[in-house]
Amino acid sequence: MKVLHVVPSFFPAALFGGPTVSVYQLCNHLAQKPGVTLRVLTTNTAGYRTNERLSIFERDADKYDGYAVHFCTKLLGTAVAPGIWARIWPAVAWADVVHLTAIYSFPTLPTLMAARALQKPLIWSPRGALKEWSGTRKKWPKAVWRRGCRTLLPAQAMLHVTSSEEELESKLRMPGVSSIVIPNGVEIPELYNTRDWMPNGELRLLSMGRLDPIKGLENLIVALRHVRAPRFSLKVFGTGDPRYQASLEALAVEHGVRERISFLGAVSGEVKRSAFLSADVCVVPSFSENFGMVVAESLAHGTPVVASTGTPWQIVQSASIGRWVSNDPLTLANAIDSLRGEDLASMGRRAREVMKSAFAWPAVAARMLAAYKALRGDTQKQM
Repeated sequence: MKVLHVVPSFFPAALFGGPTVSVYQLCNHLAQKPGVTLRVLTTNTAGYRTNERLSIFERDADKYDGYAVHFCTKLLGTAVAPGIWARIWPAVAWADVVHLTAIYSFPTLPTLMAARALQKPLIWSPRGALKEWSGTRKKWPKAVWRRGCRTLLPAQAMLHVTSSEEELESKLRMPGVSSIVIPNGVEIPELYNTRDWMPNGELRLLSMGRLDPIKGLENLIVALRHVRAPRFSLKVFGTGDPRYQASLEALAVEHGVRERISFLGAVSGEVKRSAFLSADVCVVPSFSENFGMVVAESLAHGTPVVASTGTPWQIVQSASIGRWVSNDPLTLANAIDSLRGEDLASMGRRAREVMKSAFAWPAVAARMLAAYKALRGDTQKQM
């Protein structure tokens, strides 16, 4: 089976957070499946500004494990790469199945047009873009864009969502389009060393992800003012608009907790692994998440989580591997304090077992491949 992934950004564009990581890992595992030939069409974007580009070009396209990645040069904004218009038609013609990621992005319309014109089945991953919250901007322009997208859908099209919560909201904004729920996977790292929990009585908190108002970091910062633990710290890993980060730092000063917070920028590889292993609790206070990759990664490393009810992670509460609570500051503070009295090592071991059984990448990639085959089979029967 020939599978084409079209995505506005691709690894190593780490600034874009969970979606970039999850699509990259999915491609890595799909490419290893027998009978699968995979290609990726993307842009060389590395950030929101026009001059933020990856230093990677066509000559680097064969350096991924078992598949080719073609980077089109971004000329404007986040992912405006006109070269995609020329690339998309032969790429879609080659494919048996097209997998499109993102809704409100430059590659979306040409991909939908090509898939429809060439009668190719398409799986479309919104990656949370169809969820809305009180801070959602440009609601009416987005509604018009979605209407246009629906008119361009090929006969065989399906939304891929990562949770039942995302599915409900996606159906509201893409009525009549079928959907399938397949969670993101996560790499389960080998852990060889014994962790040192709360050294010298210090509760070490972790936040990781892009800096954006939807992530609820303001509420977490205010929550620190109410945490009763005598010793605690928060490490914030991630990047975003420098003005927004400055506003977070100012808020921390206002509430008297600036000295407890370290803003450490984007992180990847072994440094990222070390960040999870040197934390006692990961806090994810988002207003809305379709999946919340950082929750999965934290649990896979054996680090308990405080996740907001804006994330689809009820399992952290039901499996006793963290807390699933509303993201108002007092509730977050109480949840953080409640974990101080828990056996965090046992919680971490349970967390890893949960992730191994339900979220390991080989099984998730197999489910995605089965969805491709089912969609292609439906198409062939109708043709």
